[in-house]
Amino acid sequence: MHILMTIIALIVVLGVVVFIHELGHFLAARWAGVRVDKFSIGFGPAICKWHDKHGTQWQLACLPLGGYVSIYGQEDMFDRKKYDDLDADRKVGHYLSAPRWKQFIIIGAGVFMNFVLAWVIYSAAFMFHPRQVQLPIIGQVIQQSVAFNAGVKPGDVIVKIDGKKISNWGEIILAKELAANHDANVELIRGNKNINVALAPAERWGLIADGSKTEFRNQGFFDGLYWGARETYNQSKTLLVVLEQIITGERSSKQLGSFITIAQVSGQALSIGFWAFMSIIALLSVNLGVINLLPLPVLDGGFLLILIIEFITRKKLQGKAMEVVFACGWILIGALMLLTMWNDIARVFGLN
Repeated sequence: MHILMTIIALIVVLGVVVFIHELGHFLAARWAGVRVDKFSIGFGPAICKWHDKHGTQWQLACLPLGGYVSIYGQEDMFDRKKYDDLDADRKVGHYLSAPRWKQFIIIGAGVFMNFVLAWVIYSAAFMFHPRQVQLPIIGQVIQQSVAFNAGVKPGDVIVKIDGKKISNWGEIILAKELAANHDANVELIRGNKNINVALAPAERWGLIADGSKTEFRNQGFFDGLYWGARETYNQSKTLLVVLEQIITGERSSKQLGSFITIAQVSGQALSIGFWAFMSIIALLSVNLGVINLLPLPVLDGGFLLILIIEFITRKKLQGKAMEVVFACGWILIGALMLLTMWNDIARVFGLN
C-alpha cells in the first residue's frame, strides 16, 4: 500500500507540475498564432489521444514522468533555409513566422506558469490553512558556538537578518542558508534594546528556539497573496544559492536527487495530509521554474538567451555550431540525470 501511494503521489506531482509548465507554452503559442501539433502528458507511445478543433493532438503516454508540447516549426530555428523554402501557406502558424518578442513569450510562458502555480498554492495555504509557527525567540545558545561567541543570549528575539524581517523560526533557517558564505548581520531585541551582532558562516549557529513560544497563523486574502509571493521568491532564491554552492564546491552534489527522491518525499507528504502534499507540488513547481531558467542549451533559459543575443546582434544563430552546442547541452542534462539517479541509488542502498 505504501509503495502504491508513493507511485500515485509521484505521478500526480509530476503530472500537475509538468502539465502547468507545458500549458504555459501551449497557451502562449495559441495567443501568438503559432500552431501546436501535439500536447503530450508522458513520453512514449500514446495510451489514449484525441484532437481538438484547432488540430492539436492531445495524448496520455505510457511513461508519465514528464511531458511536452510540439510547436510547429520550432525545430527549424537553427536552419532558417528550411523556413525560407516553405511556400506562403505552410508558413502560416509557423514558429518562425511569429516576431521575436512573441517567440520570447512562448518560451518563457512555461516557467511563468510554474511560478504562478507555486504562488497560488502558497497563497491558498496562508489563507486557508492555519499553521503553528515557531516564533523567532531564542530558548538556548549552545556553549562556544558562533552565536555564543557573538554575545547572543536566551530570550533574545531575532527581528532581522541581513536587512530582511524575520517573523518565524523557519525564516531564520532560510536566512542562515542564504548567508552560507558571508557573515550574517542579525538584529535582536533584548528587553527594550536593539542589538546588532554578526554571525559567521558555520554548519550551525548554535541557536535553539524557545519551544513554548508558538502561535497559529493564517492570513487574509491580500496578506495571503503577499506571503505566497514571498514564499515563492524565498524558495527560488534558496535553490539558486544551493546550486551556486554546489557549482563552487561549498556544498556536495550528493544532495541532488532524481525522481526517486521526488517520489519518496511526495509519498510522505501525501500520507501527512492535503496541505503537505500541495506544498510539495508548489516546491517542485518552483524548482522546475528556476532550473528551466538556467541559461543552458535545451532548457528554456538557453532558448531565451539565444533570442536575447539575436535581438542585440540582429543576426540569427544557426548552423552546425548551434547543433553542436545543443548536442553538448543534451549530454550535460543526461550526465546530470545519471548523477542524481546514482545519488538516490547510493542513498537507498547505503553505498555512500
